[in-house]
Amino acid sequence: MLAAIEARDVPGLVACFAENGVWQNVPHEPWVGHAEIGARLAAVLDRSERVQWDVVTASFAEHRAWLERVDRFWIDGVEYAVRCNGVLEVDPPSGLIREFRDYVDLGEWRARLRAAGPLSTG
Repeated sequence: MLAAIEARDVPGLVACFAENGVWQNVPHEPWVGHAEIGARLAAVLDRSERVQWDVVTASFAEHRAWLERVDRFWIDGVEYAVRCNGVLEVDPPSGLIREFRDYVDLGEWRARLRAAGPLSTG
């Protein structure tokens, strides 16, 4: 998933999810299924020249991962970085992500992106 994000490969990213997988940028409503997840993430990935997600710490349980990250997006030559914490739930038989919950300070993210113009990930 991280490699697909950094490659800005929306189809590759969506393929990491179960067909009815869920991505939620908390506290917004979740995006459900490949089409919605892909459309929403394409808004930021297609607009970015480069994406880099730096994992600061990671913790793993049987079917769950916690990733504390600094997400970096370069838009119009300017880097926008935001601190995040993601929780991934994986479907054991398929190995696909069934739920990804991302926690971020939306005020910080919006303030940093304001100069980039219209862009929505929420």
